[in-house]
Amino acid sequence: MLTYTNPVYQGYFADPFVWEHQGVYYAIATGPAEAQGKVDEIPNKTLVFPFLRSFDFVNWHFVSNALLRPDPALGNNFWAPEVAYYDGNFYLYYSVGHEDKNHQLRVAISDNPLGPYQDIGEPLINPQSCPFAIDPHPFRDDDGQWYLFYARDFLDTEAGVRAGTALFVDKLHNMTKLSGDGKVVLRARLDWQRFLANRLMYGEIFDWHTLEGPCVRKHQGRYYCFYSGGRWETENYGVDYGVADSVMGPYSETGNETGPRVLKSVPDYVIGPGHNSIVLAPDGESEYIVYHAWTKNMTARQMCLDKLIWTPEGPRCAGPTWTPQNIPSKSSQ
Repeated sequence: MLTYTNPVYQGYFADPFVWEHQGVYYAIATGPAEAQGKVDEIPNKTLVFPFLRSFDFVNWHFVSNALLRPDPALGNNFWAPEVAYYDGNFYLYYSVGHEDKNHQLRVAISDNPLGPYQDIGEPLINPQSCPFAIDPHPFRDDDGQWYLFYARDFLDTEAGVRAGTALFVDKLHNMTKLSGDGKVVLRARLDWQRFLANRLMYGEIFDWHTLEGPCVRKHQGRYYCFYSGGRWETENYGVDYGVADSVMGPYSETGNETGPRVLKSVPDYVIGPGHNSIVLAPDGESEYIVYHAWTKNMTARQMCLDKLIWTPEGPRCAGPTWTPQNIPSKSSQ
């Protein structure tokens, strides 16, 4: 058994996305400069998004920054990168914009998992028709078809939904182009999903709610869309999910009325766990949720991991943990 203690990396590493390729684990995330709009202060400001590598899933080391910065006019805030591997190339999906507005989804390509990744030169969605889109998550179904889940803003409040950021999915025509026939995945409906009351957005005042950070896992023929809800800077932030029989939905999240069911804060120990990805441990069988949580002084979000457990009531996490944990390795089989 290998042993780890959260956080597994001491640096600022928010919205962590982890994947395995040819026996090596890679992690990419929103760094402090990307989160705060200070990419010009990165020593080599032509590259953004910190990149880690691990040969055992427990010990993580910084390698480089991954993305060749596109046109600086697009903005200084780079958020929530994720990588998909297909047909010999690695595709880096991310958003770029100016603070909490004018964020667009983009994609960059590399033939090496560590990059550098080169932006294709155009957005995935027209920013004129969708001025705020973040947290892209590529998902490949069993038939080989790729989909892109992401978060975008909705202002209507019909049928009990709340105004705010929520989840959407579209089929990928190819790895760099959406089909344009997307559907709503989940909308906020509950008080625990509130981001901020009386928030000024789009020239109006809203009771703003947030669902973000989608991550999809297929389990026993059903599709589970994990997401983070609430306000990311607070202890009310946590991970929940919706479930569907089809990848395009409809998704149901019945049962979460009292709060997030997968990950939530533990007073005095773990603050605001969220924005997860899911990956297999070195034994090739155990699934782990990789997520960020705040330091106790709320100065940085750091990468953590804990085991994903499938129960008759749905997916749950063995964490968040803050004490030494064993993790199965190849040698334990």
